[in-house]
Amino acid sequence: MRRHFLALALSCLLPTVAAAEVTTLLVNARVHTGADKPQGVEYFGWNEQGVIQLMGSGGDPRKDHPSARIIDAGGRHVVPGLIDAHGHVMNLGFALLRADLVDAKDKQEVIARLREFEKTLPEDAWLLGRGWDQNDWPGKQFPTAADLDAAFPDRPVWLERVDGHAGWANSAALRAVTRDLSGDWQPDGGRILREGGRATGVFIDTAAALVDAVVPAPDASLRAEALERSLQAAVAHGLTGVHDMGVSLADLRLMRRFADAGRLPLRIRAYADGNGAMLDVLCALGTYEHPQGRLAMRGVKFYVDGALGSRGAALLEDYSDEPGHRGLLVTEPAAYAAGVAKARDCGIQPASHAIGDRGNRIVLDTYAAALGDKAGTDHRWRVEHAQVVAPSDIPRFATLKLIASMQPTHATSDMPWAEARVGAARLEGAYAWQRMRAAGVALALGSDYPVESVDPRLGLYSSVTRSDLGGQPAGGWLPDQKLTPLQALEGFTTGAAFASFDEALVGKLALGHRADFVILGADPLTMPSAELPQLPVLSTWVDGRAVFEAGKSAAN
Repeated sequence: MRRHFLALALSCLLPTVAAAEVTTLLVNARVHTGADKPQGVEYFGWNEQGVIQLMGSGGDPRKDHPSARIIDAGGRHVVPGLIDAHGHVMNLGFALLRADLVDAKDKQEVIARLREFEKTLPEDAWLLGRGWDQNDWPGKQFPTAADLDAAFPDRPVWLERVDGHAGWANSAALRAVTRDLSGDWQPDGGRILREGGRATGVFIDTAAALVDAVVPAPDASLRAEALERSLQAAVAHGLTGVHDMGVSLADLRLMRRFADAGRLPLRIRAYADGNGAMLDVLCALGTYEHPQGRLAMRGVKFYVDGALGSRGAALLEDYSDEPGHRGLLVTEPAAYAAGVAKARDCGIQPASHAIGDRGNRIVLDTYAAALGDKAGTDHRWRVEHAQVVAPSDIPRFATLKLIASMQPTHATSDMPWAEARVGAARLEGAYAWQRMRAAGVALALGSDYPVESVDPRLGLYSSVTRSDLGGQPAGGWLPDQKLTPLQALEGFTTGAAFASFDEALVGKLALGHRADFVILGADPLTMPSAELPQLPVLSTWVDGRAVFEAGKSAAN
């Protein structure tokens, strides 16, 4: 695999100057470098290209660099730039342009929010929203089209579930679907919920494509606005990088235009959207690296199963709360194996979505077959979510040298109902961060935004508490799996950088690395864990330039 040389190759694309040419100094700081010996650093300096050239403590570096611009951190804490190892950049942007249904306590609140949002729409526009979760409602039952029809009899309504793996339509939207929805047929990898042979309005996993196909596509202007909003939201919360999972050819072209214009305020490591046109381009032309260093595509994201909340995660045994149902395989195993083999042969890093224990086993079996005698090499193939894993399968992650790309806030979002889905016994391998670490598995942490919040502080909080924002349950859910503050921070810095072959460039503050960092109002390693969600993000820096400053508009 040529992955070993990617970080070096990227660094060669970036201009360098002599170490003496320090143009900016950050002083009066308490720096957590993320390096093996992080203590005692009080200042560091970088050149015009944003590469760190000096680090130290004591003395006055300004004497040796009198012309350098001085950034006084005011004694604040500085950490390496936070990297979300699993996000969805365009999805967040579109979510910010649609009705926000996150944390709606019942269907009535959903309708109230939709009525308010509808006031902003043209008369003939679809009403689109995202974020509903029936698990937050009384009875925890899926909704129906009839629940929306009285309020919206004529305007089509299409609402994406919080996990992105189900949608809820009203009757006007159902009428727009071109295929007959009656009967008992089901699409491959999807599920249409029905009563008496009639679609109820909820479409799970690939079934949602039936409605998506008739929703008016966003124009170029709206797509650019979505990207802009997503990027600014990310840097405002301290993110300097994201691994964007499932990027189409059109999405990459838009991001490239932003990069060309200097409008990417953070680093995007894009993963192609499955075995399709984008992967074909990578196979034909090789991995993509933008000359400025902020945009790259070296991997491909595959879907294996669905999500636990919508009962689409593929399980080895029946769902505890739906006997006879074991979830969905979004991609048929033979087709998935063909995609992984294709990526391997093209030198592209696979990243596979797997949530249920059957979904994870399929990934492990497929990776083992595809890697063959190269299973122990430094290939860094990824399993995205690794959410419910058979305990006997956890050591296989280490044997195969895989990266478990996990999202801490999934645990705290799912904990009220996860046991109902899978039962107590299967929780032994669920959200098992410390069991993965104990087995020697590399962890990369993220959020899966907009499924969860883009805010990495919530990920740090969930990692160390395994409690909701109210501190419940006291002591944390399955508390033996809590991470230490340092382990959590490493997951969002060095762990994420390693997962994208960027460890020679970012993830820590060290000589020769990029000056990507965050200035914080407190120390995330020592502050009370209950206060982590309110940890002040004072400024976010990429390539030694402020891309966000509290109280100011984000810059590039």
